[in-house]
Amino acid sequence: RYSEAAGTQDAPQAEAHLRRALVSPRTRLLQRFAVFPQGMRFLVDLRAELLPQLKADRRLLPLDAELEQLFSTWFDVAFLQLRRLSWDSPASLLEKLIKYEAVHDIKSWADLKNRLDSDRRCYGFFHPRLPDEPLIFVEVALVDAMSDSVTPLLDEDAAPADLKRATTAIFYSISNTQVGLRGVSFGDSLIKHVVETLTEEFPRLRTFATLSPIPGFRAWLTKQGAAQLAQLPAKERAELARALQVEGEPEIAQVIAAAADGGLQLAPKSPVRQFVTRCAALYLGRETKDGRPLDAVARFHLGNGARVERLNWAGDPSAKGVKQSFGLMVNYLYDLKRLDRHRAQLAEGRIPVSSEIDGLCKG
Repeated sequence: RYSEAAGTQDAPQAEAHLRRALVSPRTRLLQRFAVFPQGMRFLVDLRAELLPQLKADRRLLPLDAELEQLFSTWFDVAFLQLRRLSWDSPASLLEKLIKYEAVHDIKSWADLKNRLDSDRRCYGFFHPRLPDEPLIFVEVALVDAMSDSVTPLLDEDAAPADLKRATTAIFYSISNTQVGLRGVSFGDSLIKHVVETLTEEFPRLRTFATLSPIPGFRAWLTKQGAAQLAQLPAKERAELARALQVEGEPEIAQVIAAAADGGLQLAPKSPVRQFVTRCAALYLGRETKDGRPLDAVARFHLGNGARVERLNWAGDPSAKGVKQSFGLMVNYLYDLKRLDRHRAQLAEGRIPVSSEIDGLCKG
């Protein structure tokens, strides 16, 4: 009937009938659960249990699609509340920050207290039906320059920064907490709201940037490094071989071992460090899949309008940091005047990068 009504005065009514017909009984049942006090919690947990089963039983795909569509409506940013989390927040809520922190593990209550000190801010999005569960939260350090290492930010003995001198907000950890809400995006809205909130409280803030991990870099270099080595000029390959103390052409396995074992102490002019840094710039600034950045963290920030600003050697010296990216970290810059331009550039398949990153990519 909708097809037959196209282009006639009956088209609007036919469309309305079609939309009603496409709402399955399954969706109507799911909507009824949401009425009950614990209904939303049940549905989010239901999808969390459902997701690992999708590959084994494809009959569950429509149910998953319906849940995701409902959550996209119910968890729209218009229905979420931005709340600041502080040391004065309920202990039960602080325990959840420890549980859900996904970037830099919170090792103790002293560690958590440091992250909630006077020169820090922590904000989360909450839903009225899940009032005691942060859906996503971000940890922010207020400093006087763009951070190049996470170590001082996590140092429990460091004195709080002088807020009067703070010009820069560093987002050093963003954690989603609900597996069942996978595919529901509110991270970009969170950052936008936090920037607005911080600007109101601290008018002197001028720079908003992240200090982010590069979780897929080492795995990518393991697979693609040989091709990158082959593209090096003969002189640079020879310098790399001498630095590795090997005869003949260097191999990527040798580079990776050198970067992993002693990479944090490598001098800036070390051929190993220069090669790995250049590869990291290529990974973040050029590598895409289906038109999107290859790295998951890059996809998130670049999709929000940020650009790849700077690479930081030994930015994360922890075992996790070395395992993921030889300790490298990256700053994504949120230039508030260029967010839309960067999104448009990304939509065209070009990753927004700073001149420094662009120079590294070109070698």
